[in-house]
Amino acid sequence: MTSVPSPTADQTVVQACSLAGLHAEKPEPVRLAENQIWRLPRQRTIVRIARSGQSAAARREVCVAAWLAEHDVPAVRLADVPGQPVEVSGRPVTFWIELPAHQHGSAADVAQLLRQLHALPRPDFELPLVDPFVRVPERLQAATTLSTADRTWLRSLHQDLAEAWNAQPLTGRLCAVHGDAWPGNLVRTVDGPKMLDLERFSLGPPEWDLVSTAVRRWTTGAVTAAEYDEFCSAYGSDVTRWDGYELLARARELRMVTYAAQHAASNPEWAQQAQFRVDCLRGRHGPRPWNWSGIM
Repeated sequence: MTSVPSPTADQTVVQACSLAGLHAEKPEPVRLAENQIWRLPRQRTIVRIARSGQSAAARREVCVAAWLAEHDVPAVRLADVPGQPVEVSGRPVTFWIELPAHQHGSAADVAQLLRQLHALPRPDFELPLVDPFVRVPERLQAATTLSTADRTWLRSLHQDLAEAWNAQPLTGRLCAVHGDAWPGNLVRTVDGPKMLDLERFSLGPPEWDLVSTAVRRWTTGAVTAAEYDEFCSAYGSDVTRWDGYELLARARELRMVTYAAQHAASNPEWAQQAQFRVDCLRGRHGPRPWNWSGIM
């Protein structure tokens, strides 16, 4: 679902395109959420406007995209705009070649891309260590549709999980991870599966990427048993057999709950789903898997 643009959103696109030497005639909103995604239809270019304060992350995305292209990983490619990212009113803006028509990737597509990514040598530029709880506190602060009791409970869960994560040394193999490896970010095109949304790339255990699909199987019910078997077969292992699975799965669940709760505050139609997710974690709807509906 695409939100209604703010009065100045299209002006930001026009200013960014001017700085980049592009003509922003009739830009079309694609997705307006934490980041704004716009399309320049005549130039087949996507304009991505990140949040204020995310300039370092945007620069990292540019480095990641160039690195993926160097290693022939199927992924979004940067548009031919020098000096990316540009900045407008404190918001970093990047430019990308528009993908052909695409749909969410299958479980096997996701596994195929992740296996190729995780096999790469570490990049020669700096990546931050993965943070399974990035933006969770901010999202809880914004989750005004939830009761004080539910927010307090979620904060306590966050603290417990973060303490467990910090107490667990990263002794296994670390590699570049996508960080948000769900089928909306690893899509299928006419040219095959491709990776997009490089914002959360970091250095971490490959299992963090694999947990996303496992949670969709064992928590949300979005992936069938057959699809999960295909995922494990295509990747070559089953992350649920890994000792650290439970901790990272609960971290992923918490992220999914707080994401829904944050956006429910400005989109009342999502409030019921956000509350349902909280109720599931609090034991009010029986054991996993639960039927969580997608938002956005």
